[in-house]
Amino acid sequence: MTLTGPVNANGRSYAAPQTCAVVICLDGCEPEYLDVAIAEGLMPNLARIQSEGTARLAHSVIPSFTNPNNMSIATGRPPAHHGICGNFLYDPDTGEEVMMNDVRFLRAPTIFSQYFNAGARVAVVTAKDKLRALLGAGLSFEEGRAICFSSERADQATKDANGIENASLWLGRDVPEVYSGALSEFVFAAGCKLLKEWQPDIMYLSTTDYIQHKFAPDEQGAKEFHAMVDGYLGKLDAMGAAIVLTADHGMKPKHDGSGAPLVVYIQDMLDEWLGRAAARVILPITDPYVVHHGALGSFATVYLPHDVDHGEIIHKLASTEGIMLAIDKESACARFELPADRIGDVVLVSDENMTIGTSADRHDLAALKEPLRSHGGLTEQTVPFIVNRKIDIASAPELRNFDAFYYAALAASV
Repeated sequence: MTLTGPVNANGRSYAAPQTCAVVICLDGCEPEYLDVAIAEGLMPNLARIQSEGTARLAHSVIPSFTNPNNMSIATGRPPAHHGICGNFLYDPDTGEEVMMNDVRFLRAPTIFSQYFNAGARVAVVTAKDKLRALLGAGLSFEEGRAICFSSERADQATKDANGIENASLWLGRDVPEVYSGALSEFVFAAGCKLLKEWQPDIMYLSTTDYIQHKFAPDEQGAKEFHAMVDGYLGKLDAMGAAIVLTADHGMKPKHDGSGAPLVVYIQDMLDEWLGRAAARVILPITDPYVVHHGALGSFATVYLPHDVDHGEIIHKLASTEGIMLAIDKESACARFELPADRIGDVVLVSDENMTIGTSADRHDLAALKEPLRSHGGLTEQTVPFIVNRKIDIASAPELRNFDAFYYAALAASV
């Protein structure tokens, strides 16, 4: 270890680890998944870690989607600071709707880049490639002190772009199907090999929530997946890493008794009230991987025409069945710590078992292979926060998932 003192990242001071500080973002990990698996004896390592270490619940950022929360964990700050407030955004200046996975959208340095600049060895492995560029922002691969790649494109990794040549060949595993639990298992297998052979100072392992979208906590597919996770968690723990396990968001059923998706189509309503396309509904859950959620989540933002009564529209939306919360931009930014220039005039959050859609004809629900499970709202904000060492986090007034590296580094420094 070449670090001699703490590292500053975005106004927070992070300890110099004496052993590897590992943060695991178990995508979509509703706490019930772990509770069920532990109760059935499928996660003995996690059960032991919880009893010997520190186990709490934390809050994710809102919207409780992948990109905002991964980047909050990676920067230690909420979206108002780092700028990534969804997987997808609308630029009113250009009229374009674009993916928010380009580094140009990131407004703050990552914790990884700051540790790297201080001389640390940094490893980042993510399941889907949509996050890789954002997580790797500010890392340089020329000195051999940084590795950053995705399971999805592990075979395309190069020394110049990722710090490793063909990670699939290196690991001895084929690139998994993107819609599979194996994509996440690849992340864990790579993390264990990196810890053993490459010995990073800090490491981030971020999985995919395909399994959580597909299976409820008590279903066999979920149980098998979390048993797999437990095996790798035990290996990382046995190698002496200080580990924080958390999640980017939870997951809730969003369907009726027959398995049909529950959706309120806001664009259709606004078209009826204001005229076709006068308003624009943006669903920040939108990404290229729609098979498991159909671009349906529990958070949306709405751009309204300037010449309509925004208060009246907000009142009507708030009175809509299935909508938990409808508030203006200013209130949303204050409550959820969002960047004002990247959300619309209204923010909507749906009820626990409801999702928000644009227009009925714009969602391919036939692509959904199982009853819809999704996230994005307040009811998916509670996530696990488990440390494999005893540390004092009782003083935190509200524990956030983006406190993960602060406590991982602290646990690794003693």
